[in-house]
Amino acid sequence: MSHEIRTLGVVGAGQMGNGIAHVAALSGYRVVLSDVTQEAVDRGLGAIDGNMGRMVKKATLTPEAATTARSLIVGATSLDAMAEADLVVEAVSENEGLKFRIFETLSRVAPAHALLCSNTSSISITAIAAHTDRPSQVAGMHFMNPVPVMKLVELIRGLATSDETFATVRGVVETMGKTPVEGRDMPGFIVNRVLMPYINEAVYALYEGIGSVEDIDTAMKLGTNVPMGPLTLADFIGLDTCLAIMEVLHSGMGGDSKYRPCPLLRKYVEAGWLGRKAGRGFYKYGG
Repeated sequence: MSHEIRTLGVVGAGQMGNGIAHVAALSGYRVVLSDVTQEAVDRGLGAIDGNMGRMVKKATLTPEAATTARSLIVGATSLDAMAEADLVVEAVSENEGLKFRIFETLSRVAPAHALLCSNTSSISITAIAAHTDRPSQVAGMHFMNPVPVMKLVELIRGLATSDETFATVRGVVETMGKTPVEGRDMPGFIVNRVLMPYINEAVYALYEGIGSVEDIDTAMKLGTNVPMGPLTLADFIGLDTCLAIMEVLHSGMGGDSKYRPCPLLRKYVEAGWLGRKAGRGFYKYGG
């Protein structure tokens, strides 16, 4: 039986989660945004306020629309709040065990009709669905960062995902003004299957002394007309996230050496040089 999607639950109030909440509320959905602490929820809500405020200053959003959208978002520190959701999007860190535990909990607390989606960028939707009581109602819903700006959403069917679930999720994405593409449930899906080996190869080029950080980025920007170089992009994504995705690709593709994470990438993560969010990655940030 089909149910109208009125309330979206978003698990994880970090950059991806608060971005999804922001776009969903602007599209008229009621949103329950949860995280493990009130501090994390407040940070997420503060980011939404800041982003909407900038849109108002740029006149891409009216103050009235911002106020209305913001009123649709409520915060929560327990997954029990997902009892109100018609569709839940999990947007926590790229950790398989953590995601499995969240979906096991969502199976208990979300209404029987609720669709359960993951924003994972690389982990098997079929495996996630196996940790629920409703595999036919599970799908991948991979937004790009930053969510309010980027138009693409990768939609992924698990082995058991029903046509009805997939059509409903596609409709929600289109209501949000995004462009959906369907990717196969294989490691990395479409975007990261192509993007992460590209970034990883750029790190190898640095590791092997083929070029400096600046020269590698400049070469790729001016030589291929991309808006930012691969090492700048890696810093923006987070080097820990890049490493985690490369490890999923490497193991998921049977240890194929072309997906082996560069030792220099691993070393930077060990040093805590995670990119822009840490103040240092391939570049230094914040003076």
